[in-house]
Amino acid sequence: MILDAQPDLTVVGTAGDGAEAVAAARELGPDVVLMDIRMPNVDGIEATAAVCGQTDAKVLVLTTYSLDEYVYDALRAGASGFLLKDMRRDELVDAVRVVAAGEALLAPAITRRLIADVVERGRPGPGPGADGRLAALTARETDTLRHVARGLSNAEIAAALFVTEHTVKTHVSSVLSKLGLRDRVQAVVLAYESGLVRPGEAGPGAPPS
Repeated sequence: MILDAQPDLTVVGTAGDGAEAVAAARELGPDVVLMDIRMPNVDGIEATAAVCGQTDAKVLVLTTYSLDEYVYDALRAGASGFLLKDMRRDELVDAVRVVAAGEALLAPAITRRLIADVVERGRPGPGPGADGRLAALTARETDTLRHVARGLSNAEIAAALFVTEHTVKTHVSSVLSKLGLRDRVQAVVLAYESGLVRPGEAGPGAPPS
């Protein structure tokens, strides 16, 4: 009802569990899927991976807890962000629009704190050389990825690297393309998992962990 009430949004289908969600996403081709993490049969993590792998839909994960380890798993599976179930109506509507436009819902700094929390609880990255995809990046692209993972905005990255914001946007787009990632959220996840950035590291202008 909330989404259908918006002139620019249309609900094309609903699903009762993860398996139905994947089938509906393939059949209906939505721009955005709102995915509950805890569902019967196929859970939201597995369903998110399937939707992201088999369709062009962006996935927004719904969860009860802001620092839920399942959220981290959902981001790894390809989700573009997450929402708490006690969100306001306008937050839901805005979130769908943001993700539909191709942006990540989470601010990089929020994502950094989420991932750092999980890593510090026993899931450390294997080291910066562990993910072979990083070898495809130039030195400047690698620096850009580090700053993205530390929560810096494009303007702050531009100041840190002494380049223009347009150049930063170009570097970010190149990083996402070379690494096969959908958005900045996925880039932050990879930066932590590969060990390129460690919990507690902060770049200029980044908020403390």
